[in-house]
Amino acid sequence: MSEAESPALLGGGHEVTVEDIRALAGASTPHFALQVRNRIRRLIEPLPPDHPARIEGERRIAALEDLAEHSGDPRGTMGIGQR
Repeated sequence: MSEAESPALLGGGHEVTVEDIRALAGASTPHFALQVRNRIRRLIEPLPPDHPARIEGERRIAALEDLAEHSGDPRGTMGIGQR
């Protein structure tokens, strides 16, 4: 799915669980981190602040934002373009 969600999760017939959040975040890559963040944000939005899935979702959102921010070459520039 691109930015679309599973109808089962968004349709209100399924309560979002911590396992749902973990499965969605899974092995996210830097390239898709912000898309996954958006999906998690939509899923946890209606949940109360103390809901376990919301707490896990907020934690995963922070980690995904950090991952997206560090999506460049972790080795740095290796001296290319530096004087």
